[in-house]
Amino acid sequence: MSQHKVSLVKYEKPLDSVRRALDLCGGLDAIAPGDKVFLKPNIVFWTRLAEFPKYGVITTSRVVQDVVALLAERGVRDITIGEGMVLGRPNDRETAPHAFESLGYAELGRRYGVKTVDAFTRPFREVDLGDGMKLSFNVDILDSDVVISLPVMKTHAQTMVSLGIKNLKGMIDVNSRKRCHSADPQRDLHAWISRLADPFPRVLALQDGIYTAEMGPSFDGIMHRSNILVASWDVLAADLVGARLLGQDPAQIPYLVHAASRRGRDTSLDGIEVLGERIEDLARPHQWCFPYNEQGTLPLPMVKRGMAGISYYKYDSSLCTYCSTINGAVLSAIAMAWKGEPWNQVEVLTGKMMRPSGKANKTILLGKCMYQANKDNPAIKEMIPVKGCPPQPEQINAALHQAGIMVEPAILANLERMPATYLKRYEGKPEFDPGLFRVE
Repeated sequence: MSQHKVSLVKYEKPLDSVRRALDLCGGLDAIAPGDKVFLKPNIVFWTRLAEFPKYGVITTSRVVQDVVALLAERGVRDITIGEGMVLGRPNDRETAPHAFESLGYAELGRRYGVKTVDAFTRPFREVDLGDGMKLSFNVDILDSDVVISLPVMKTHAQTMVSLGIKNLKGMIDVNSRKRCHSADPQRDLHAWISRLADPFPRVLALQDGIYTAEMGPSFDGIMHRSNILVASWDVLAADLVGARLLGQDPAQIPYLVHAASRRGRDTSLDGIEVLGERIEDLARPHQWCFPYNEQGTLPLPMVKRGMAGISYYKYDSSLCTYCSTINGAVLSAIAMAWKGEPWNQVEVLTGKMMRPSGKANKTILLGKCMYQANKDNPAIKEMIPVKGCPPQPEQINAALHQAGIMVEPAILANLERMPATYLKRYEGKPEFDPGLFRVE
């Protein structure tokens, strides 16, 4: 059986640790000086209005800088860093450049001629991924000779883990992202994600585990200083190893099962040669989903507070990126509105697959997709639709007020400032170093 090389090293020293990780898995010899190289870091979220914890959410600038420096050593001159980050406002052309500048990518441009690409300012091209499944990818990554996927190592509330393959979702357009969150069980999120690396003949995965995230992908998870780097020219092999390092069984992760099957492989590590450190010495359990009660009707912390008269059902894989970014904030607003008196049997439905229970007095349909799926459902006694795509704060506030849940409007109106509240968790802890998100 052929051996797919995966390196596993401890992050100990700038440049040297990334160099060792790449050297162990075969190095950069496969990249010619004239190749177009596209670096895809993981920038899940950015705001220009407040500082927020980037640990475990965004690829460290340290790793990006080291990869660029090593490419430059080989004489590679055509280097692009690109991302299509989640944006709260359509046609936002300011946030991505602000992120690139703040993370030091502009400085890499000045030093090495690196280009930066906001995917949403560039064309997309449709790609047939087989079986009639089509997604539109950014043309810059499609036209590159080599793609280097630079994900953060994290567990993920919908896909269980988010690593080298999942990281490439940032390079498809908005309609494609929504398509991925399908209600079709045969073409669900996991099936779509499993094919994201297929259009690219050469993908080098370098997983940034300097910080790892538990219950990711966003800033409200639990972050760890793990000091791990995983690298491979086989993106599936790297993801299988990364999943085990996060304490997850790849055989239980649907998108990895799909991806392995498409390649005529399985999710075991048979045929994978792990070089450097041992997985069992560095693996650390990371919980992947937020805890709910057994019925899946309410997050466990809300249950423990005694909340009654409301069902806010656990999200499923059909909840798309743009609704999921506000989901946690809505729950926070509801939690803050709780005064100890039961609400009037309110239920909140999200995504595309949920159906009303028939027991609620008021049913909030959160988002255009949920409204379209249930607008004629006779089980709804009083419908409160929020039809936006994504729903806007003022719409959500009005719907909750109509249901008798008197949330504070400012909470949702100031979504971009909310992440700053999570930064306090990490202040004063020297292992959480903001300098790793600047180019030195």
